Amino acid sequence: MPHLRLILSALLLAACSAPVSAPRMSQPAAPATATNTLPAEGFYVLPEIAGWNTAALEDYFAYVEAQNSTGIVIIDRERIIAERVWPAPVGDAMFALFVHGRAADGALVEDVASLQKSIIALLAGIAEDKGLLNADYPASHYLGAGWSKAAPEQEAAITVRHLMEMNSGLKEDLTSEAAPGEKFFYNTPAYAKLQSVLEAASGAPLAAITEAWLTRPLGLAETGWRPRPAAFGNVGNPMALVSTPRELSRFGQMVLDNGRAPDGTRVISAEALAALFAPTETNPAYGRLWWLNSGDWSLAAGGVRREGAFIPAAPADTITGLGFLGRQVFIVPSKGLVIVRTGASPPDTEFLQKSWELLAKAMPE
Repeated sequence: MPHLRLILSALLLAACSAPVSAPRMSQPAAPATATNTLPAEGFYVLPEIAGWNTAALEDYFAYVEAQNSTGIVIIDRERIIAERVWPAPVGDAMFALFVHGRAADGALVEDVASLQKSIIALLAGIAEDKGLLNADYPASHYLGAGWSKAAPEQEAAITVRHLMEMNSGLKEDLTSEAAPGEKFFYNTPAYAKLQSVLEAASGAPLAAITEAWLTRPLGLAETGWRPRPAAFGNVGNPMALVSTPRELSRFGQMVLDNGRAPDGTRVISAEALAALFAPTETNPAYGRLWWLNSGDWSLAAGGVRREGAFIPAAPADTITGLGFLGRQVFIVPSKGLVIVRTGASPPDTEFLQKSWELLAKAMPE
């Protein structure tokens, strides 16, 4: 969002003394073999065996590497057909602010930025399954009065669902500019109130419910909440969700598996998932904190309207989690696909479309 970009740009001066990374060098996936099993997440298989065009897939990798990517994972029907890890871009001080170490598999542990919104949506769905949350209740039911700067009667009309659908009617300073449910406005400070909603509804800290409801059932070791650098507090959301490409892919696989963990345990109901992925009236390309590709038009995070699908080159049923610096989790039920990209900001402003044009040439028919 523009507000976030302005603040983070101002942080560059403070980060310029960060160590410079080594030159980038591609690190391909581990040897592709059906016997190279990974706990709770399937196995590697050669992409050609899975029906992929390997030459076209290498074209895709060459492109995404040139777009400052640090990690890519592609899962095709529960099989890892490709995984690449690259070092951080040399001298990118802004990206350094988003790095929180390195995982055992060599991938960077990164603040996933606004992709955390999609994970919060999953937690909200689970809370509804447990009878702890009702998305149609006013946010004030959980937060008490005075959580915004809107007039009392305006605040009382804002539901949890409005916060999830980005149509609360609030501006970034949490004053009111429209009636709830009438206008799409991608509002991170308003979204961040959902973290407190979940804590109030569950009676437990956000980190605790994330571990109990998501990361532990999915077998995740690196994913969790951490405070951002102090200056990040100005963007309205001081908490970072950190993760790796492989661990993010497990969230996508859980969605593909209709809400079940790798061992078959129910994590979230099919009904709750369907509610998250239902297009909203104010933006058919947006559900509840997830981007959708089935609409006839879309409003991007910056408010620009475009006719046609959100990503024209992607399948119509693509479900997407997106974050600043080009963090991406793509879930394509019709293809059995999960694709994850992490890294620094892509220089190509049409990165979403171009990457899918290349993927379409590589994917099986």
